[in-house]
Amino acid sequence: MATQKEGKILIVDDNAGIRKTLEILLPMYFAEVKTIPSPAMLMTTLEQFRPDVVLLDMNFNASINTGNEGLYWTSELKKSAPDVEVVLFTAYADIQLAVEGMKRGAFDFIVKPWENAKLVEVLNAAKDKACKAHSKDIRSKSDVDVDASSENHMFWGTSPAMASIQKSLSKIAPTDATVLITGENGTGKDMLAQEIHAHSLRNGKPMVAVDAGAITETLFESELFGHVKGAFTDAHTDHIGKFEQADGSTLFMDEIGNIPLHLQAKLLRAIQNRSIVRVGGSKTIPVNIRLICATNMDLEALVREGRFREDLYYRINTVHVALPPLRERKEDIVPLAEMFMERYAKKYHRPLVSLSDSAAEVLKNYRWNGNIRELQNCMEKAVILSEGTTLTAKDIKIEHTQTAQVSATNLRVLSDSDEERLVRNAMERTGGNISAAAKMLGVSRPTLYAKLKKYGL
Repeated sequence: MATQKEGKILIVDDNAGIRKTLEILLPMYFAEVKTIPSPAMLMTTLEQFRPDVVLLDMNFNASINTGNEGLYWTSELKKSAPDVEVVLFTAYADIQLAVEGMKRGAFDFIVKPWENAKLVEVLNAAKDKACKAHSKDIRSKSDVDVDASSENHMFWGTSPAMASIQKSLSKIAPTDATVLITGENGTGKDMLAQEIHAHSLRNGKPMVAVDAGAITETLFESELFGHVKGAFTDAHTDHIGKFEQADGSTLFMDEIGNIPLHLQAKLLRAIQNRSIVRVGGSKTIPVNIRLICATNMDLEALVREGRFREDLYYRINTVHVALPPLRERKEDIVPLAEMFMERYAKKYHRPLVSLSDSAAEVLKNYRWNGNIRELQNCMEKAVILSEGTTLTAKDIKIEHTQTAQVSATNLRVLSDSDEERLVRNAMERTGGNISAAAKMLGVSRPTLYAKLKKYGL
């Protein structure tokens, strides 16, 4: 008795020969197969055909995003139909784009020219996941929730430095003491702040986080203290700022060293008085917050240079926690890598179960200027490109991350002229790609936007 075929596959490819070949091959394995030549028809076909899986080419004749059409349409498709799985169809030269596509939600990718068995295997796996989501009436949410919760978990490791911090946290967290967390980019300052909040008496409410260095000067007071309707041209309604949002909870201010000097006085006043006045208002509003700040800058040096207020520095520095760089906790590199390998193997449906000795040696001997964040990005890429059940040294594309981090080290402790040079260089090397340049410099997109505006780039 023949096995009943299941699954609806939609193929989007501008190559007529490929469409014809797949129209012959895939109906042998799936219930329904439909092909279209252009992503311009994708959203309409999506509603009418309701596929389980979309096999999406990465490049089409009609340029939508300078050759990155696959990335654009992957994002659009996952926003419109998150329960539909996307498999990317790519040439060898597009593999890096396909990796980015998986980060945007694609299930997997197939390289042209393809092997029929491999293609059917991947489409079947994608179909099974989509059908399982349909049967449980969920929209692929469980996988995201599991991954998100694991990323919010602090990895302490076994190094003496981290053991000391963990011991201190048990004493610091239950108090309302203001904490200053310092450390290089990518060391996990935000996660440590979350850990302090999670073990505090305020954990019944979510921690409120703000990237202080990314707020433009014109919006600084509005973002932190809020505004009343009519306070300025676009103030159509009242707006509650971060201080009020954090009332009864913890306010985490990241990149506090980037706040311009003339705005630091306004921040100091709010911290001292534990009260704010909304922009355009006159009412003093008390706020009950626990403050945690973080920076990768040497605030003492900035105080000496007159770039950071001394009174603000002492106000935020009741308890100081310095996170060590990853190169100073080498015993934690491999366990961290294995944790990331397991996480991304699950997320990207890879059968990985172990890390080879050669891969472990490569990881241990690398400097990791970008710290845990760089290691995480490296492992994510390695998992996506891996084959088999063991991650090998060949899978660790260490030279790529090394190049990406050349300009990243201690960006924000440089002089303005050196910082401008590095930002300009990063934008040139990435062809003006904000995301790529921010990753190269080891900063967030909003921070890079602020620096581009600062230097008129």
